[in-house]
This record gives sequence, C-alpha cells and structure tokens, in this order.
Amino acid sequence: MARRCGITGKGVLTGNNVSHANNKSRRRFLPNLQETSFFSDVLGTSVQIRISTNGIRTVEHNGGLDSFLLGTPNRNLPPEALTLKRRIQKAQEKKAAATPVAA
Repeated sequence: MARRCGITGKGVLTGNNVSHANNKSRRRFLPNLQETSFFSDVLGTSVQIRISTNGIRTVEHNGGLDSFLLGTPNRNLPPEALTLKRRIQKAQEKKAAATPVAA
C-alpha cells in the first residue's frame, strides 16, 4: 500500500538525520496517514479512505467529502479521489433526473 494521502496526494519526503558530530544519514519523512471513513450524503453511505490528518482537516473545513470533491478541480486530485468524485457526480445526476421538476 502506497504511503500517499488519498485526497491531498501528500507522499513520502526524504532528508538527512544530522548527528551532533554533523554526520549525515538518509531518512524518510512519512505523512501522518489515518484510515478514516467519511459519510457521503449523495451516495448515502460511508466511504473508507486512507488520508493524512491535514487532509481530514481540509475536508471538514470545506463542508464534508462531497462538497470538497465537487469543489476541487480534477487536476488537484489524485486518481483515487477522482474515481470517488466521478461516483458522486454520477449519483448526483441520477438523483437529479429522478426528481420531478416543479412547474
């Protein structure tokens, strides 16, 4: 499983451990990933996603999973989030088509 956020696309960064004697050795900075589930109002179900804590804050700040994905341009989303966005858009179109238009 990749160490990459499913919403923001944050991944592993690399750098150096620097000792007191100024010896340098390579290290990895891992993102703080959490397995969380968000409720999608449009889909009517919970969606489980591996997301960074910063991504969780971003989604909550934007009013939930549906509004975050629909309001974010496709070029800013990783492939996992794009498939979820397409599912939400399809369900939203189906719901709009099923609702009769008032005259």
